[in-house]
Amino acid sequence: MHKFVRLSLGESVQIHLHGLVAEYHHITQRLENGLLDDSERRVLNRRHVELLPLVSAFQNTEDAVKDLKEVEALLQSGSGAEDEQMTELLTEEQEQIEKRIDTFRNELLQTLIPSDVHDTNDVILEVVAGRTTGGDVCQQFTREVFDMYQSFSSYKNWEFEVFNYTPAEYGGLHHAAARISGDAVYKHLKYEGGTHRVQRIPEFGLSSRMERIHTGTMTVIVLPQPSKIDIIIDPKELRIDTFRSSGAGGQSVNTTDSAVRITHIPTGITAECQQSRSQLQNRDTAMRVLRARMYQRMIDQEGDKRHTARKLQVGTRSQSERIRTYNFTQNRVTDHRMGYMSRDIKEFLRGEEALDELIAELMTHAEREALLELLEHGGPTGEGTPRGVQTLDS
Repeated sequence: MHKFVRLSLGESVQIHLHGLVAEYHHITQRLENGLLDDSERRVLNRRHVELLPLVSAFQNTEDAVKDLKEVEALLQSGSGAEDEQMTELLTEEQEQIEKRIDTFRNELLQTLIPSDVHDTNDVILEVVAGRTTGGDVCQQFTREVFDMYQSFSSYKNWEFEVFNYTPAEYGGLHHAAARISGDAVYKHLKYEGGTHRVQRIPEFGLSSRMERIHTGTMTVIVLPQPSKIDIIIDPKELRIDTFRSSGAGGQSVNTTDSAVRITHIPTGITAECQQSRSQLQNRDTAMRVLRARMYQRMIDQEGDKRHTARKLQVGTRSQSERIRTYNFTQNRVTDHRMGYMSRDIKEFLRGEEALDELIAELMTHAEREALLELLEHGGPTGEGTPRGVQTLDS
């Protein structure tokens, strides 16, 4: 590889990159062979398409470096006042080529960042109120956060389907779950999972009159929604209980055993739904939530087996990790993973541009961390594959 790229990539990354380019050219030659059967040709075509962005970025970088060498050679050969105008033109061209190389180099690195296979999945998003000396502080905040994500879904033109909604006193919320579907939902929301902390003066009770600040928490859980192919559940391993709904919905809901709780006996994972008057519909919803929770468990177990130094996620992305503080008394929202701060808490909770801006920053930050790991340690880490690339066994 030429000098400019060598200054940016470690040796192991260069070897990996050249290997992928060589594989692309090898596949190109094999596709020209008319003796391939349909199945083999489909596999090769898919791999060929997957490698194309990386090879294009590589070739663009190589061509630009070659152009830069030619311009530098002309600049070194120039002499005398009569060459002053030509020197100026060549210097400008040199600067433009260097900018192009920088752009191509970044594109090349981007193609090497391991992709998250779940980025295109829909999600099950759950919110759960924490505990504090004034429980209504957490419950009210939980409702505000749930409303924020519902507004954000509308802002992003996503579908937001409420699965569970257990209200609390004074307009608060104990627990709620929703299915969010649309374009790259998990890619945007996966960094929202964790503990969200609130600091505010309660609206009711003695603390409100004394203007005492309470600190509370609530938890956001973001689960990628699997397909039936991703995870298969044996019906014999399920225990299904029905009970009378205790949530909102009117007397017609509460007079029948329409609520459903499903337990996966081997793991103890449970899910319940009491949102609908139909027991059948509640059972279907509970199964979706159960499937998502079991899928997350499977992902976590696979991640533990392949634990590496690569930081494709911001922080640990643990669902128990405190990720953000909403300080109402100081009108400030702080994301602790990268020091991001918003000075308009009401605007942030509207779930529109301000939240979208933060999530974009988080995604950029995660990619930057992944690039740093790539440059520091070099080559693939064994977890994930280059963006859009699958491993070919043949």
